[in-house]
Amino acid sequence: MLHPSSPFSTSRLKKQIRICLVAALLFTLSVTTYVPLLQTASAQSTPGTVETFNVSEATIADMQQALTTGKVTSVQLVQQYLNRIEKYDDQGPKINAILTINPQALQIAASLDRERQNKGSRGPLHGIPIIVKDNFDTADMPTTAGCVCLQNSIPDDDAEQIARLKAAGAIILAKSNLHEFAFGITTSSSLGGQTHNPYITNHYPGGSSGGTGAAIAANFAAAGLGTDTGGSIRIPSAFNSLVGIRPTVGLSSRDGIIPLSLTQDVGGPMARTVADAAALLDATAGYDPDDVATAYSVGHIPDSYTDSLQTDGLKGARIGVAYELFGTSPAEQSVTAAVYGAVDDIQRLGATAVPVSIPNLTQIMKFPSLSGYEFKFQLNDYLASLGKDAPYHTLTEILKSGQFDPTQTDSMQKRNALESLDTQEYKDIVLNRTKVTRDALLKVMADNNLDAIVYPTTTQPAAKIGEQQESGNNNRLSPFSGFPAITVPAGFTPEGLPVGIEFLGRPFEESTLIKLAYSYEQGTHNRKPPALTP
Repeated sequence: MLHPSSPFSTSRLKKQIRICLVAALLFTLSVTTYVPLLQTASAQSTPGTVETFNVSEATIADMQQALTTGKVTSVQLVQQYLNRIEKYDDQGPKINAILTINPQALQIAASLDRERQNKGSRGPLHGIPIIVKDNFDTADMPTTAGCVCLQNSIPDDDAEQIARLKAAGAIILAKSNLHEFAFGITTSSSLGGQTHNPYITNHYPGGSSGGTGAAIAANFAAAGLGTDTGGSIRIPSAFNSLVGIRPTVGLSSRDGIIPLSLTQDVGGPMARTVADAAALLDATAGYDPDDVATAYSVGHIPDSYTDSLQTDGLKGARIGVAYELFGTSPAEQSVTAAVYGAVDDIQRLGATAVPVSIPNLTQIMKFPSLSGYEFKFQLNDYLASLGKDAPYHTLTEILKSGQFDPTQTDSMQKRNALESLDTQEYKDIVLNRTKVTRDALLKVMADNNLDAIVYPTTTQPAAKIGEQQESGNNNRLSPFSGFPAITVPAGFTPEGLPVGIEFLGRPFEESTLIKLAYSYEQGTHNRKPPALTP
């Protein structure tokens, strides 16, 4: 539900934006210089254009081929996705994944179509519609973190990852709902309400990037971006039969992302295929002087992550299986069974499965997330960066306003009560947790000559809305160490809920993880689209 004081509803906002988009398209069609291109690729003048190219489950490579051969234009891709959003997000199953539609999407698409015709393509993302989580700054749309308090906050410039996507020719089609301020894993916010799982709509989509997860699963865009502090890319990717990459801390910039805990925060791709996720990672990875952590990436980024897309990538690999991270309770049995099957598939595809025990695992899992410590101070810094246009300047002001999800009051008050990060408790956690986790993972991988470690992305499937969502603690290994992880569809529960398997690797070895994950994906084809959004 929207906060009672919100002056508008998300559905009304999206309807108003669609009206603007239709008007913009009509204007576009009336401009003489646009007409030849649109006539060439229009359904009316060329047999089998829009009708024969269906965006549902289309990959980025599929779209690029269709764009190159004139079977479709970027304008038509955008319009198909807008139609799907209206049909399945606003109506029908009412997934409720989208917060804001870009009012300039059709004009941007038309401009990129002209550029393709006149100058050629910029690359794999030229003219490709992308959806991003609404905690990435966008200079042409509000950036809200799902909170009513930021509903009218439009930053002066784009987040670095958004700027890189735009430079690559991507179209930021829309911004997706998230668990407010990324605090949880069920994706409910005061601005957007509850997002639904497109596979079974009375179940959660995961979070906090559940809006992106549900949107990409339901084919509202080619691919998307999420953020991950504790599991927020990987949990919704697992719950929506998607590929999700949590990169090494420092591979991609966090500049312009509303922070939860910069020690752990990353932004990364969420996609229907490993290849699409790799294409987004190519565009977003790299050094940014505004995020000092990215200095560590220099010298560690390949020419292209898509070079690692090898169907035989598992052949000869040694994969550690952390069976102690497999759930054993009745509520976890369906996920555990699916991931046991995934391990069998990994071996069938040529890898050696090595049972491993992670040193000091009990101690690692007892460490807390730093989001409870860092959020207040880093949010205040973010609000200060908005300058005079900031709707609020501190977390204290937001709390006093009441303009947020009231169920978050206790959590926000506890975070706001901290007076400083200059405490021995905080320093001990930062230093000890990181060292213990990194040492344990590097040692077990070195001792067993491993290429990666696998385990269930979550130990339980998506819960029914209104019930307690448990996901286990497996997702902590990556943020506590800063090491990369990728989740890939591993099948479904008997009820029809998606399950994911996670591959964890050494720092800056995303290429290895992509190679292994792609081989597994191509050898299993576990992803199936939601029946509710055909």
